[in-house]
Amino acid sequence: MKVIIPPRNRRFSTVDAMGLAGVVGLLVARYIPVARIIPFWGCVLREQTGWPCLGCGLTRVADRVSHLNFAGAWEANPLGTVAAIVFALAAVVMVLHLVFAMPIPQVELSPREWSVLGVVTPIIILVNYAYVVVKTRFPHLLL
Repeated sequence: MKVIIPPRNRRFSTVDAMGLAGVVGLLVARYIPVARIIPFWGCVLREQTGWPCLGCGLTRVADRVSHLNFAGAWEANPLGTVAAIVFALAAVVMVLHLVFAMPIPQVELSPREWSVLGVVTPIIILVNYAYVVVKTRFPHLLL
């Protein structure tokens, strides 16, 4: 892994886009009760089959993270909680970058590191999904 520190700049980057999405998403989650005001909001798969989808719990995660209830967010969907926190941190970095021209380090991965990431990422997603399935379908198995 190689980390490159660019010169000070205010060029809009991927991290800034993530930060903007994080700000908008967390503000909506904080102040607009989406799950209550949109009649069709919910997981169709879970409603029809009783089984959760990969994204089950993400609305609760956004709501709970926006209210700083990290334990509740983790309970709803651990990987979603990590993602919401990353988006919130990206929002902080975005402000520092665009207001104070703080450089955003660029990370370059080697081909081997990309390969490892390509194997580890689906495993993490499957473990998270297994947790969500067990929590919703077989809660008695959790301690």
